[in-house]
Amino acid sequence: MSAVEVELERPVEHGLEGRRRLLEPVFRIALFTSLAIAVAFLAVLLAYVLHEGWGRLDSRLWTNFPSKLHPERAGAQSAIIGTVYVVGLTGLFCVPIGVMTALYLEEYARRDRWYNRLIELNIQNLAAVPSIVYGILGLGIIARGLGFGRTLLAASLTLSLLVLPVVIIAAREAVRAVPGSIRQGSLALGATQWQTIWRQVLPAAVPGIATGVILALSRAIGEAAPLLLLGAVAHITFNPESVNDAYTVLPIQIFNWVKQPEAEFHTLASAAIVVLLAILLTMNSAAVWLRNRFEKRW
Repeated sequence: MSAVEVELERPVEHGLEGRRRLLEPVFRIALFTSLAIAVAFLAVLLAYVLHEGWGRLDSRLWTNFPSKLHPERAGAQSAIIGTVYVVGLTGLFCVPIGVMTALYLEEYARRDRWYNRLIELNIQNLAAVPSIVYGILGLGIIARGLGFGRTLLAASLTLSLLVLPVVIIAAREAVRAVPGSIRQGSLALGATQWQTIWRQVLPAAVPGIATGVILALSRAIGEAAPLLLLGAVAHITFNPESVNDAYTVLPIQIFNWVKQPEAEFHTLASAAIVVLLAILLTMNSAAVWLRNRFEKRW
């Protein structure tokens, strides 16, 4: 390249660099403005829910069962217990399967195999499928095809299918982020591939996996559309004792109370929203504590 061409390119490069420097603060201001607006709306919604439901945030809410005729005595015990069971079983099903799938795709699968590419493509596509489609799938295959019926087990399996792609994608990114030097050092010291994965790769990837699990279960705990198809009844006056029992969950119970014309039921719905948020924050706090513990260790 001649000296003339170099001189001609320099102003262009300086112009692009100057434009980037001018746009960077503008983009940063727009980013923080959007974040502030989102946080402000969230704070307003939380304040409104707390204000509306404060009068019913007492022991009646979690010790009494729903009542259609006496809102002053109505509670959400069956919905709270059902929510805990559904989310717990969903995590029990989807987390081991999602982590093992991620380990296979990252550590064992060969990229030149067509079926591995097909699996990866389907995982990416399933992550964007609407939840109501999973409800139809669960109703047709799990509830009716496999004979599980509209039970707690069918609901947990359907929600596991719903959030499984999120767990797999997050776990794959976490495993992929583990430095290759850790694997090479372990193998050089005589460890097998499975020993390297179990004792080195997987513990180092736990923080990222925990983040994916938080996102997945946070989505599962708020789902109502698939459970409506799978028999989540709004008025349940007993707690499920097995995975084959009928059930209800807090989103369904809240939706049912909001539909009622009486103001007392609306107050109950606001109080139940606060309880749902408390369960979600407790669950997320436990996952964050686990993630931070492994981050300090590694």
